[in-house]
Amino acid sequence: MKKKDVRDEPIPSALRFAWMRELFPTCNVVHLLDENPQDPSEHPAFWEIWRRSLERVLPARPDYVFASESYGPKLADVLGARFVPVDPGRAIMPISGTAVRVDPLGNWRCLPECVRPHFAKRVCIFGPESTGKSTLTARLAQHFQTVAVPEYARTLIELQRGEVHAEDMLRIVRGQLASEDALARKANRLLFCDTDPLTTSIWSEVLFGACDESVLLEANRRPYDLTLLLDVDVPWVADAVRYLPEQRRSFFERCREELERRRRPYRVIRGTWEQRWESAVQAVQQLLQA
Repeated sequence: MKKKDVRDEPIPSALRFAWMRELFPTCNVVHLLDENPQDPSEHPAFWEIWRRSLERVLPARPDYVFASESYGPKLADVLGARFVPVDPGRAIMPISGTAVRVDPLGNWRCLPECVRPHFAKRVCIFGPESTGKSTLTARLAQHFQTVAVPEYARTLIELQRGEVHAEDMLRIVRGQLASEDALARKANRLLFCDTDPLTTSIWSEVLFGACDESVLLEANRRPYDLTLLLDVDVPWVADAVRYLPEQRRSFFERCREELERRRRPYRVIRGTWEQRWESAVQAVQQLLQA
């Protein structure tokens, strides 16, 4: 039972409804959209308002009301149902939903797998070719005991023996996002992503002089909590899917401009390999503590 989305609603009700349907696939989960008062102190007819709303959406009058909260007995009485207390003293599960919402990262073990992508902090490893993005992504994931999303572009282009075409850009974005969404369920507070749709949009413009609107749409709407922008102050290492050794500096500046334009939070990572590692770990730790 959910109330209608409003500006101060921290999690959209449609998303919570989808979670409940996934968690309880054999149940008839009811999605109530009425904007009802949330506490009896807010309206003298609080319980009557809720009774009318629930009786309208429920397929039949309930026989039982299960609850851990103190309002359970009153709600059962209003609906003409029998109240069944469920761990009211929080002995079996010593935490409340409110406490989980206040600190979801600190209570990660209490979050169902389908809920975790909403709260996971997403860190994008971003920048020009041959700057150590893939190595850093994997190492960060291992250090923080979570998962890393690999670069889908490399997977596709290696399959095509180094060839890349304009029509591949949307395929790359879709593959990258599908990988990210799938692995987000396995994340442990953090999800490290080796590149993102914005990277693909920049490459599309650099290689082909234009970018598909669908690619730009995904680049603009996919959020990341932190982006680590890798500088080009490390040696170039050639391989079959790297193309622009002489343009790394200009590509870096283009990346920074796009991050600034979108006001995405980012940290430039530069220096020796060890300095880069220390800077990246520090930036992620600050994200977790924010």
